Amino acid sequence: MTIQEQRSVTTDAPITTETGALSNRTVTSHKLDVRPSNNETARRIIVLVAGLIQIVIGLRIVLLLLDARTGNLLVQVVNNVGGLLTAPFQGILRISAVASGGSVLDVAAVVAFVGWTIIELVALWALAIFRREPSLA
Repeated sequence: MTIQEQRSVTTDAPITTETGALSNRTVTSHKLDVRPSNNETARRIIVLVAGLIQIVIGLRIVLLLLDARTGNLLVQVVNNVGGLLTAPFQGILRISAVASGGSVLDVAAVVAFVGWTIIELVALWALAIFRREPSLA
């Protein structure tokens, strides 16, 4: 939803026409400012933050499945940040990881991915309660 402010400026000054004659017509110009409402801005921030969280957790799942080298700085950062984001969801299920060879399926990360998505949806739903529709006048 956007807020639209309309301002009109009216001038009655004489204007020169194409033929060179003076005309006393009224000129009105409109300026329209369109910007997102506070509710829309909050919705965009929630979607951005939740998207970043989901990307990090998704990368963690993929890197653990592919048995990525933990000596790499990028892999360490993704695993550490992803570990922080999955920590609240560890212990929900009896099993937190399934290992096969070097590959690991982090079940807690999958639960965290679903959990953060549900939190995002609840936050968006709660925000939608306070959304105001423009009045039709």
